Parts: sequence; C-alpha cells; structure tokens
Amino acid sequence: MTEFVLGQQSAYPNQYDPSLLFPIARSDNRSTLGFNAQSTPPFFGVDIWNAYELAWLNLKGKPQIALAEFIIPAESPNMIESKSFKLYLNSLNQHCFADLASVRACLQKDLAKVLGASLQVKLVQPNEVTANKKMNPIEELEGQLLDRLDIEINSHQKADPLLLQADHKSAPITQTFVSHLLKSNCPVTGQPDWASVQIQYQGRPIREEGLLRYLIGFRQLGEFHEHCVEKIFCDIKAQCKPEKLSVYARYTRRGGLDINPFRTDYNAAWPNNIRHARQ
Repeated sequence: MTEFVLGQQSAYPNQYDPSLLFPIARSDNRSTLGFNAQSTPPFFGVDIWNAYELAWLNLKGKPQIALAEFIIPAESPNMIESKSFKLYLNSLNQHCFADLASVRACLQKDLAKVLGASLQVKLVQPNEVTANKKMNPIEELEGQLLDRLDIEINSHQKADPLLLQADHKSAPITQTFVSHLLKSNCPVTGQPDWASVQIQYQGRPIREEGLLRYLIGFRQLGEFHEHCVEKIFCDIKAQCKPEKLSVYARYTRRGGLDINPFRTDYNAAWPNNIRHARQ
C-alpha cells in the first residue's frame, strides 16, 4: 500500500487506485478504553457508511452514478480513514466497468482487503430511491429528547464519565434517549463532526442531566466517529451498569460520506439506515 499522509492537501486522483485506502487499527483506540488484543470489547455492532458521490464510466465511456451503502462489522481489525475513502471513491470516476455488479464486486474486494474482514455493499441508482418511498426515508431517531433540559454548561466541560450516574435505589426500567448535540472534531483535519445520538438503555434509571452534560462534553474532543460511540458505550456501561445497552450515532455528511456507528451488547437488530433532517 502506498503511503497516504493524513491531514495534508491531496490532489484528486484521475485513475483507479485502491492503494489510496488508509486503514486505522481499531485496537489503537480500544487500548485507551482498557482493551488489548487478548481481551474482547463488551460490545459488537456495525458502522453504516453512505456514499453520495459514487461515479464511474460504462464501456462506452458514459458516466454512471449510484448511491452506495457499506455495512462494516465492528469486529473488523481495521476501519478506513474517511478522507482516504473519499479519494478512493473518486478514483473510480474515470474507470470503466461493464455493469453495476462489477462496480460492487470491485468495492467489495478492495474494502475487505483493507478492513481485514468482509462487509456488505449495496448500490442503488437514484431512480430506485425516488420510486421506492420506503428506501432511506427521512425521519428522526425515536426517544426522549435530552435537549429539552434547561441546563447551564461550562464551555470547558469535558466528557467526564463521572457525570454519568444511575439511581440504583430505583427498579430497572427501559429508556431510550436522543440528543442532537453530539459534536466532536476530526483528529486528522480538526474539522467539526456533528451527530445525533440514540441511547437505548435497560437498567436502573440514568440521570438525564448528567448524561446530557457528558454528551455535550465531546465538543472539544478530537476523535473518530467510531471511537466516540465506543467511548460513550463503555463509559455508560462502566458507570451506570445497565443490563442492556446500545448506542447509535448518525453523523452529518462530509465529503459525500456519512458514517453511522452502532454498538450494542445484546441481540438487537441492526438499526434501519434512516436519514434524519440534517443528513
């Protein structure tokens, strides 16, 4: 694989180049959460990527376009740095493929090699989306909106796990919380990453104000989308000790890509790949 210098200005490729894909070992971040190569994280899940700027040429040289959905298992040894993913997809712009199936096969092969695991790739042409109203509908995440709380925030507040508390004197309940105030910063470019997050929780009632303060504390954190979700999951699990937990974040699009990580510790169905108003 050729060297890819993250964070530097890059010329857009004019020919197909799978070496542009830059892997990031998931173990790098998980070690900061207390997990090493021999230990198993307390979660499993997927990263759902949507690509809106996929194009190639047919055998007559005519440009073709499609929307792409990539479902990447959280168990894959690597994830892919998003800018390198965008550059790789743009490297297909002048490449000829016989048909849609050939494009999908190429994506499947190249991405699986870098991830170190298989993934699901789905390509949809725009006319299919408009014809099928159930495909990628725009709707909001369901749950109790934490943003309704009228709280005072210290601008320097960090995502301190000690903000997370549960009422252990109360009986276990099932709760679903949503916040649209999750924001972190890309560790490569420093650009802001905005997201809505849904937390499904079964256990002693979690204190809502502390949870909202904790989520807002990510505003100054420089971390990848996937790592933010895993930190939220692990901190809630450690501090509040729920019986069941899942965390799902829908990030806004940047560079024609949005990334939507989901982590859970029980046999929950993968979430629907909905789009909310900001996506």
